Amino acid sequence: TAYFGLMRIGRPEAGDTLVVSGAAGSTGATVAQLGRIMGCRVIGIAGGAEKCEWLMHEARIEAVIDYKSQDVMARLGELAPDGIDVFYDNVGGAILDAALAHIAHHGRIVVCGAISQYNTARPAGPSRYLNLILRRARMEGFIVTDFAAEFPKAQKRLAQWIREGEIVYREDVQTGFENAPRTFLRLFSGANRGKQLLKVAEPG
Repeated sequence: TAYFGLMRIGRPEAGDTLVVSGAAGSTGATVAQLGRIMGCRVIGIAGGAEKCEWLMHEARIEAVIDYKSQDVMARLGELAPDGIDVFYDNVGGAILDAALAHIAHHGRIVVCGAISQYNTARPAGPSRYLNLILRRARMEGFIVTDFAAEFPKAQKRLAQWIREGEIVYREDVQTGFENAPRTFLRLFSGANRGKQLLKVAEPG
């Protein structure tokens, strides 16, 4: 999902400013590191000091914004004064609006998810969508299975980058089948650290 959303929809180029929301999650962290590999200037948006520190020191991206303690709109203006070339969105809502406010001319917005909106009775649409016209920008959603024919190629490249230490990852493992609902809900509060997994039994 990270690979095809960024490479095929976002189409990053060296020197681009890439902003990733939900950047400490499994998909977001991979996108952020792929952007670094592609030569982008990467800004991650995540919730909490611990996640932001991991992104800076382990994922080795250039800058982070803690949406829980910082003004995302203001920080994007400070960190991306020339605009956002690629915005990879996992969150939607106010953070998407902030990115739209700062989108660069001919910028690309990758709509992967909108976790801030999934449990709302009436999901909020972007209020700054007219910037897509003014900046000649593009906003496109996708489903990863659109690219199923290319999965082997992507898996080979990703595996190589993991072996080389260019991509690191975290797994958040909870235990017990009875905890499945609670574990699932961790995704919506941001409690997970990396890929959320549930261990239901010992292998064997």
